[in-house]
Amino acid sequence: MRIGFALPQFGELAHHPEDIARFARRAEELGADSLWVGDRLLAPVHPTVGYAGTDTIPPEFRTALDPFTLLATAAAATERVQLGTNVINAPWYPPAMLARSLTTVDLLSAGRLLVGLGTGWSPEEYEAVNVPMAERGRRLDESIDALTAWWTENPVEYRGRHWTVPAGHVDLKPASRPHPPIYLAAFAPAALRRVARRADGWLPIAIVPGKPGGPDPVAALAEQLGAVREAVEREGRDPARFDAILRINPDAVASVEDIVTTLVRAEQEAGIQHAFVDMIYLANEVDQALDTVQRVLERARGN
Repeated sequence: MRIGFALPQFGELAHHPEDIARFARRAEELGADSLWVGDRLLAPVHPTVGYAGTDTIPPEFRTALDPFTLLATAAAATERVQLGTNVINAPWYPPAMLARSLTTVDLLSAGRLLVGLGTGWSPEEYEAVNVPMAERGRRLDESIDALTAWWTENPVEYRGRHWTVPAGHVDLKPASRPHPPIYLAAFAPAALRRVARRADGWLPIAIVPGKPGGPDPVAALAEQLGAVREAVEREGRDPARFDAILRINPDAVASVEDIVTTLVRAEQEAGIQHAFVDMIYLANEVDQALDTVQRVLERARGN
């Protein structure tokens, strides 16, 4: 299994952006296969929708670094690891701006970019970017169309209901050909159908509790991934060429053993070949995060 880790982007880790390059470089030296960013804008004081089925927003979401800047920093500091977004909330961005940023990162990294897109869940964040949240699914579809045109055509032109790219010359294309792979994060039935129809792969999540009890995240993952691959086949696509990259989301009391057990089971029971560990709740400073990286890799690989 390929194992990656989230870059220090949220919570206490975000207060030390000067350590981003050091973290990326050292994680690569330790054997990490990929480094990842997410996309948070603000933590509303009075949220109309809480996080992950709750009615609150984690305090860690009150501090967030820009994902594109972090990816560029990591690209310059590393040579081998893939760089992924899980996820960029595509409806927040005009596709031309999003395409320029992603193309730059892919070129800086010599084609190591994995593009993960989603729609987010916070009405207040949509209000902050002045985009109607009710349009998020349609805007995501148009973003994928516009990105594909930007990356594969010249001159580029796209005209949709929500986004427009007037005919223009865009000579700079990604290093990845025909373009970086596009992954989608989705859980609702309509969104999963979009994954099956449009994406190169899916971005599921496994929550790792530090205490026993609750639903089994790996069993649910295996069942849902099987259903997604069946939907891919119904769309006339080859499920063997459809990828899935798992986000491991441990809570604050999860141990390295809990994380590694989830990684092993995800590979054995769901066929996951690439996963990354989010450490937003596990570390308050970069050296602590790097220690977790080292211990997870050593334990997972039997060193």
